[in-house]
Amino acid sequence: MPSSAEPKASPTGGVQSLERAFDLLERMADAGGEVGLSELSASSGLPLPTIHRLMRTLVACGYVRQQPNRRYALGPRLIRLGESASRLLGTWARPYLARLVEETGETANMALLDGDEVVYVAQVPSRHSVRMFTEVGRRVLPHSTGVGKALLAQAGDEEVRALLARTGMPAATEKTITTPESFLEALARVRESGFAVDDNEQEIGVRCLAVPVPDSPTAAAISISGPAGRVTEAAVERIVPVLQEVAAELSVAIADTTASA
Repeated sequence: MPSSAEPKASPTGGVQSLERAFDLLERMADAGGEVGLSELSASSGLPLPTIHRLMRTLVACGYVRQQPNRRYALGPRLIRLGESASRLLGTWARPYLARLVEETGETANMALLDGDEVVYVAQVPSRHSVRMFTEVGRRVLPHSTGVGKALLAQAGDEEVRALLARTGMPAATEKTITTPESFLEALARVRESGFAVDDNEQEIGVRCLAVPVPDSPTAAAISISGPAGRVTEAAVERIVPVLQEVAAELSVAIADTTASA
């Protein structure tokens, strides 16, 4: 018979307090990173004393911090975990990006939505002498990129409007979408077609095609990028099915890795 000092087991066979703590962290992230105890209690269904005890532990560990207004915010120690997880996800993705390069001839990328920004976590360059290059770790605003559109197409319109209000929509080129209404129309086309296009919107002379990675534990997308003269409308018909197939295979690989962890 377990002693009273042992953590209480959950119905899934795990440790209940750990499951609850991670659930609270995810709820905080969904709420924008800062919440009050009453909000967490209402959304989780847990009593306030339980939430207060869990939050005290998370604060002591540095994963949550208490604001002067008594609300709670995600803490700085999560940044290190997130960066390490992003690098690992990029490492897992590289063989799939290499296949994209082999089959399309263009540079392949993987990006995540981190807060309000898109961050590139992996790239395999094209073998062409004229090719696109994006530094791994580079952060960009999502409204001017194919991966940004692929990522935000999975969100609701109000959530997208709120993000755009926070970031603004500066023009990287004369073709960048700079109004929320036009951007929401572009996202509707992404949902309908299943892929996103950056048509000279981040850099003149460059076209990108992107698709989301289905069921990724964090919002992720893969893309190819190349000179507009090579990534033509005819090339789109050939490349998009390959992107979608690789994204589906990567999704399965991530799920298998997560399940075996």
